[in-house]
Amino acid sequence: MTIATADDLRARLTGVATISEAGLTIHDEAVLRGELMDELAFEAVFNPDPALRDAVRWVIWSASQALGCGSASIHELYRARGRGEIPPTDFTVPAINVRASAYLTARQAFASALERDAGTVIFEIAKSEMAYTDQRPAEYTAVILAAALREGWSTPVFLQGDHFQFNATKWSADPAVEMEGLRDLTREAIAAGFLNIDIDSSTLVDLSQPTDADQQRVNATNTAELTRLVRSLQPDGITISIGGEIGEVGKANSTEGELRAYLDGYLALIGPDLEPISKVSIQTGTSHGGVVLPDGRVAKVSIDFDALRRLSAVAREEYHLAGCVQHGASTLPDEAFGHFPANGTAEVHLATGFQNILYDDGGLPADLRAEMMAWCAANCADERKASETDEQFAYKTRKKALGPFKRQLWTLPAEARDEIARNLRAKFDLLFDRLHIAGTRRLVERHITVVPVAWPLPALLGGAGGEAVTAGAAVFEDDGSGE
Repeated sequence: MTIATADDLRARLTGVATISEAGLTIHDEAVLRGELMDELAFEAVFNPDPALRDAVRWVIWSASQALGCGSASIHELYRARGRGEIPPTDFTVPAINVRASAYLTARQAFASALERDAGTVIFEIAKSEMAYTDQRPAEYTAVILAAALREGWSTPVFLQGDHFQFNATKWSADPAVEMEGLRDLTREAIAAGFLNIDIDSSTLVDLSQPTDADQQRVNATNTAELTRLVRSLQPDGITISIGGEIGEVGKANSTEGELRAYLDGYLALIGPDLEPISKVSIQTGTSHGGVVLPDGRVAKVSIDFDALRRLSAVAREEYHLAGCVQHGASTLPDEAFGHFPANGTAEVHLATGFQNILYDDGGLPADLRAEMMAWCAANCADERKASETDEQFAYKTRKKALGPFKRQLWTLPAEARDEIARNLRAKFDLLFDRLHIAGTRRLVERHITVVPVAWPLPALLGGAGGEAVTAGAAVFEDDGSGE
């Protein structure tokens, strides 16, 4: 049943929680974390009234704050790793890009992590994914936190803006406009509760320049500028985790010289009084989404784990960062994932593999899948290259159907939903085991200080209102990011 008014929302919460200017007072945690949360998650995404969507999102945010699973920054844990307090080969943090059936997918990840007493899991969304999956930051925050509440999570939740990426063509045309677009996105994400931001200016690295420092200069400068913005916007008592990037995914593998040139230039620009980034993404041989063969299969990729090991050691030992980050990893063979912790990788980003489970591993009704593929053929035809087979084109573009079919993917028949959930859960189980994150909840509790962040009570619920946390309406190009 749709929540049509603020009174409807209050009625749903009768005996469960009370809304007031002081916040949300919870009376029955079990009921709130039960089927009621399913309804709230749905309304936070699909309620036709933007003011009611915001009101429901306020309830979810406030509940997560009250029940110990509020949004947090992973910065202090990463800095502890950089100081040598956490052995670099103990575990690698998975960062999960949730593109489709977001509530269902996130619930499986939380359930898998809970079973392993794991706390080091990041949920992220890239700039381009926000557009083609139709998930702005405020919606994404609500859905991930609702999934955490539903699964009984009582550990901080790490929400991350992935690949806040500069477009090289737009930068060349007007750097000021492109920079302001990234500034606007950063403001939106932080206002929506993202306390982890990955800045990607690696697209502007100029390899025609004679030295590594010259090549990385614009990259370092842009990262420094956005670092200053993030530090000015972060809530009191919280140091937002910021990541940088030196090697655009899909390009040449990164070198130690590039890493040092980038970090030296960046640190000189921000000075000694500003807290720096805590990790750096590098290129080691992967590409976002994988390389698709003519028959639609994803080609096997050889990761340069030696580069990951060497550059992560430089990042930790010389700059006291957590280490290096691997992008584009979710389509790697299962046996590859154990190599990430073994080589000191701080974080690994995972996305397309979960999308592939939805499309290819069973559960998705055949008629809905066909309709989605037909939509891609009709709406993405201008993206097709003359050399591409039908299978390559379909694999490359099918992510674009996730936004237009978002409601259908949220409302699958129970049997289909259950099969997809089982397949996702099996993948999360495997990944979390290979990345060795079991038992990391204790590390989160030791190193992460949870600072309450209260959102103003919306006017619709009787509050004075305040700065909206709901998005702007910017549409971002598909830059290929987000794995």
